[in-house]
Amino acid sequence: MIKHKKNVYPVLLAGGSGTRLWPLSRELYPKQLVKFIGDDSLVQNTINRLTPVLEPENIRVVCGKEHFHEISRHMTEIEIPTQGKLISEPCGRNTAPAILLAMLQIHKDEEDAVLLVFPADHVIQNHANFHDKLASAILLADAGYIVTFGIKPHYPETGYGYIEGEGELIEQACKVKRFVEKPDLKTAEKYIQTNTFFWNSGMFAFKISVMLQELAVYQPEMLNTMKRMVASQKAISNDAYEQLPNISIDYAVMEKTDKGAVLPSDFGWSDIGSWKSLYDFLPKDPDSNVIDGDVIANHSENSLIMGYERLIATNNLNHMVVVETPDAVFVSDMESSRDVKTIVETLKERGRKEYQSHKTAYHPWGTFTVLEQKDDFRVARYVIDTESSLELETDAFALKYLIVAKGSAKTVHKRLGAGQFITLVENETIVLENTEKRPLIIVEVRLARP
Repeated sequence: MIKHKKNVYPVLLAGGSGTRLWPLSRELYPKQLVKFIGDDSLVQNTINRLTPVLEPENIRVVCGKEHFHEISRHMTEIEIPTQGKLISEPCGRNTAPAILLAMLQIHKDEEDAVLLVFPADHVIQNHANFHDKLASAILLADAGYIVTFGIKPHYPETGYGYIEGEGELIEQACKVKRFVEKPDLKTAEKYIQTNTFFWNSGMFAFKISVMLQELAVYQPEMLNTMKRMVASQKAISNDAYEQLPNISIDYAVMEKTDKGAVLPSDFGWSDIGSWKSLYDFLPKDPDSNVIDGDVIANHSENSLIMGYERLIATNNLNHMVVVETPDAVFVSDMESSRDVKTIVETLKERGRKEYQSHKTAYHPWGTFTVLEQKDDFRVARYVIDTESSLELETDAFALKYLIVAKGSAKTVHKRLGAGQFITLVENETIVLENTEKRPLIIVEVRLARP
């Protein structure tokens, strides 16, 4: 634990939709909530690698309002109390407004905290090395620098932005000379032959007072507008927040300030921005495959194959991606798997719900899963969490039969046990309450009226 730094606040940015990892990552269930690696989601992994050395009570997570309850559930699962730790954005406006919102919220309680800013959906292999770099970044921030973690490139990646450093500072850091957009392959090959170019990780460290000074110079309108929003006793409205510039912290400050420092880092970092980058990061079997789920891979190698509901059988595959979910299957060669983003745009244009949500939708009270749906009927499953309740209603066009499959449901008039059911007729409403210490599972059959 970096105990001499009680005023260090890790800020996790948990926005974004991760369309390059469709069909697992979707608009309403983005990649930071997905369990790609082991039993924890990416946001849980991010928190778990910080808590050994930083104060858990100082963690703050900035997320969209549509992900607020699910982020809260993920934090509770790893025993991180969420009270006061979740900062909800009314809508997404890129990293500069998100970071500023967190800064001003923390500034209310801590006059000059050091902020460590991390995307919630990145992965790191060498935690000990990472913790060492955190300590260095805090020292640099205390000295008045705005620090960005520059990842030492091991190959000519064209999917990342780069940072060029120059000179020498404390903690083996160097001054930021310039930021470079994603290069072509020839340019990237030149970069990795030097010791001065680094991948832009999107991770930062700075004192709030220093960043506020720079924002006052380079983004005064955004700063003043956000200050008025945070100072107000009213909740920030979607319309007001949407008027803020859609700008990254790189463009807003880092590319302009003379206080930028890049901290060379080599701790096995990846932003998991594509199926290929996930494949590159994960351990392989003897055939160089990454396999998860019920899979038979016959004469298949160098591939990523993931299944979540059905058996997947492959034959004679090489350098392929196969990802199965209950309502969609994605198949691509490995190198062009980034193009899945184009498929997501097509789904959106066609009004297909698969771009936005899974068959299972997550709510504050539990989950809702459509099991089968036709023109004249629907069968669905509700899982109501412990000490939660759900209000259901019908309309003039349908009847609903609610069958308790597991647990016990309390209603206003009676308690329903497993195997019992209730019928909702036209324009009727009922509240189902789960008072037990286990999930309540209800199967709904909805019939359209003839």
